[in-house]
Order: sequence, then C-alpha cells, then structure tokens
Amino acid sequence: MSGPEPTSVTVWYDGGCPLCVREIALMKKLDRNDNIRIVDVDKDGATCPINRDLLLQRFHAREGEDGPLLDGAAAFAAMWRAVPGFRPLGLLAQNRLVLWVLERLYRVFLVFRPAIQWVVAMVLGKKDPAVPVPK
Repeated sequence: MSGPEPTSVTVWYDGGCPLCVREIALMKKLDRNDNIRIVDVDKDGATCPINRDLLLQRFHAREGEDGPLLDGAAAFAAMWRAVPGFRPLGLLAQNRLVLWVLERLYRVFLVFRPAIQWVVAMVLGKKDPAVPVPK
C-alpha cells in the first residue's frame, strides 16, 4: 500500500478548541515537507469552502487544489497521508472497511468532544472549573 507521493492538503479546524489546537500543532510539527496548509476557522476572515458552522462541527480537509472536500475520518486520513509518520495509516484508511470503522470511531468521539475539550482546557488552565460541560 505504498501509493503515490504525498500531496498537499488543506485542513480546516476549530482554533477555539484546545484539543484541536494541540492535535494540529503536532501534525504541523511532523509535517517536515510543508504538505499541510492549515486554516483556523475560528478566526475572523478565515476562508471557508462551506458554511463556517458546518466546518466547526466536523474536521474537514481537501487533498490538492481541486480535490473533493472531505470530512470526518476521511479528512483525517487525507491529513495523515501528507505526514510521513502517519502516511501508512492514511493509506490504510483508503480501504473502505477501515475508513468505515474509523468514521464510526470519529462519530463516537464527537459525542464526547465537548467534555474532552473541557477537560483539556481545565488541564491547560484556560477555563473556569465552575462552568458546566456543554451539552
């Protein structure tokens, strides 16, 4: 499952999410060839290919300049293919069954994402502990 060389990928992420910020920082650090273009949808003036609120609900990416807009596990797989250390996982996710499983796991994660964000913010000291976890 070697596939072609990594192409550039644009990812749109929630810069207001401490968990997302840490994950994107890790991917950028591992992206030795500058294959990932990162767009923080949380910033004013961010260029969005679709409605900003939809971009904030799920992770989105596009491989190349004119590839289809991907979301969820498919978007993560596209980003992984651009990073040498994660490329094998990204290539494996091109298998429909593997992608199906990853998408189901991503959907479970989305249910718990607000609570995980809250915990990460608490650990990083960026949120008042009295504020309830969003539902």
